Amino acid sequence: MEQGTTSNSVPAAEPIDKSRILDIKPMRCLVPVFPSANGMSASGAPQPSPFACVPPSGPFPPGVAPFYPFLAPNDSGRRTEQTPFGFTQPISPVPLNSFRTPMSNGDTGRTRRTTRIVVEDDGYSDQSDQFDFSVHVNDVEDTSTARKRGRPSRKTRRHAQQGEPHAEVDYEPILHGFLESFKLTEIDMFKKADGDKDLVGRILLVYDLFRRKMTQIEEMKDPSPGSARRPDLKSGTMLMTKGVRTNQTKRVGNVPGIEVGDIFFFRMELCVVGLHSPSMAGIDYMSVKLSTDDEPIAVSIVSSGGYDDEGDDGDVLIYTGQGGVQRRDGQMFDQKLERGNLALEKSLHRANEVRVIRGVKDTWTTGKIYVYDGLYKIQESWAEKNKSGCNVFKYKLVRIPGQPEAYALWKSIQQWKDGISSRTGVILPDLTSGAESQPVSLVNDVDDEKGPAYFTYISTLKNPKPCEMPSPSFSCHCHGGCQPGDSNCSCIQGNGGFLPYNALGVLLTYKALVHECGPSCPCPPNCRNRLSQAGLKVRLEVFKTKNRGWGLRSWDPIRGGCFICEYAGEVIDASRSDEFGIDSEDNYIFDASRNYQPLEKVPADNDDSAKVPFPLVISAKNNGNVARFMNHSCSPNVFWQPVVREGHNGAFYHIAFFAIRHIPPMQELTFDYGMVRSDKTEQMRKKCLCGSLNCRGYFY
Repeated sequence: MEQGTTSNSVPAAEPIDKSRILDIKPMRCLVPVFPSANGMSASGAPQPSPFACVPPSGPFPPGVAPFYPFLAPNDSGRRTEQTPFGFTQPISPVPLNSFRTPMSNGDTGRTRRTTRIVVEDDGYSDQSDQFDFSVHVNDVEDTSTARKRGRPSRKTRRHAQQGEPHAEVDYEPILHGFLESFKLTEIDMFKKADGDKDLVGRILLVYDLFRRKMTQIEEMKDPSPGSARRPDLKSGTMLMTKGVRTNQTKRVGNVPGIEVGDIFFFRMELCVVGLHSPSMAGIDYMSVKLSTDDEPIAVSIVSSGGYDDEGDDGDVLIYTGQGGVQRRDGQMFDQKLERGNLALEKSLHRANEVRVIRGVKDTWTTGKIYVYDGLYKIQESWAEKNKSGCNVFKYKLVRIPGQPEAYALWKSIQQWKDGISSRTGVILPDLTSGAESQPVSLVNDVDDEKGPAYFTYISTLKNPKPCEMPSPSFSCHCHGGCQPGDSNCSCIQGNGGFLPYNALGVLLTYKALVHECGPSCPCPPNCRNRLSQAGLKVRLEVFKTKNRGWGLRSWDPIRGGCFICEYAGEVIDASRSDEFGIDSEDNYIFDASRNYQPLEKVPADNDDSAKVPFPLVISAKNNGNVARFMNHSCSPNVFWQPVVREGHNGAFYHIAFFAIRHIPPMQELTFDYGMVRSDKTEQMRKKCLCGSLNCRGYFY
């Protein structure tokens, strides 16, 4: 068809004078127009919305599809359909809150970091739909962000100003070593989307070990107090980027592999095991197709003090919805019935179960400990003004009966500590008679037995014998205490250039031998490198078990890697085994020469990863401490670590016990007694009653 033969043709354009200088002002911003409920724009007079801003996680209007990385593919690579109420829905492969969400700044339209954040003590916010991940990551994200902009990162500039060389650490090999050790490769993970207790435990252990190793490395690079480091966020992000997570499908009800009462010290731990998928937001919800439309329903909430929640009653929680804040400039915003708030309202009418995670104050830090308190149902909701004058939504959740105690147990323990109520079955308020800085209760609420056989309580080794070290001993000169990054500290050099413990008393990496400061070192008793010498840090109790004699447990929650106690007793020669009853039924013996199942090592520590048994035998039959009451388990939550304290008179070995993983209050503390190297194994074999899934059926 020739040009100009139809009315739809385009007229010929006039010639352009390229010599003219055009005065064109750039468009400074685009202000998005959000569609209202009636389909009109929310910017002024009724008119059709020019476009709709769809949240990346949906719901999506007709004609709009989800996009990567917010699309969670199933095995066939296609998008999983929305599922009916009560079933499951895939979770995004990367936490939504790790992405920045631009916000409109009034009429200017500039994007900025929002100030609408209620920051909790642990640095997280319950209303993080508008959360900027880089606010909390700081130097972790600053390096990559600056590199993209073509300028040095803040951390690089700081090191340059200090005249120090800046060395980037490649954490990928370290993480890969952990994943291989614990059989958590990407292929294995994608084959099993839903977890079990074993898989959940392995993922949490890898996360914690990797986070602790990263903490140790970052602290050595920049030991200055207050320097911004968030290895908890970075390690969790790296794991989930590799697909190392479980229970990736959202569901109503309990999550496989997680028990009521389990505790978590970081919000990222909730994400990697699928208990609560948003890394920041307090309400987790999913969409279900109940009719022609999709409706959101809540699956879990985190109540951790960001709002005025009321939860003194162990079975009732008054939860405040998302939003409704007073900004620093004085502007106030009411909560809206949308997203998480709408999901809670729908769950009220649908009467579905909601998982509740309670945040309780950590006495050792300014952060929180997260306790899975089980399933609740929303009983009623209403609106009221909060302390700032904002209109907020309130939801009353009531705990479903018949579940194990969790948050209520924490409240009871606190009342014991405060003297408000007394512990049932107490025989002695302090078994140690003041020998420890923390009292140890002796409790029997099972039968009429009045206590174990008499012994003398001592807090450390009796008659220790010095051992020769392969290299001569050098005492440190740290009068104020050993500090991370001090290359002149001989004790740090003995530990491979790192301090083995953090300031909370957590062992950062597993080694064949930890070198602590000895009697010749001038550092004070509270030096970080004298951890096992400072006595008990948690409140323990010796209690009567139902079928395994006396056992040991803690009133306090225990972090993974946290020091618990040393094994105190009398050091004996193996040749005197008959005298001390090593082969008898009622002995209290620790034998370091046994074969023990080693914990997986950090790849950087492979030079001494094999724990070589050494001839240290300790009898606690007549003289001992709380460690003598720790029972055997084939799936223990405690492991022992050899510690050496060097001095001018030689080196002295000690045995220190640390938590393998996070241990909730009142959970029995157990370790693996190991396998004997003797021709008397058959006579020494005892029936194991640990009850774990991996029980061997016997121990020695």
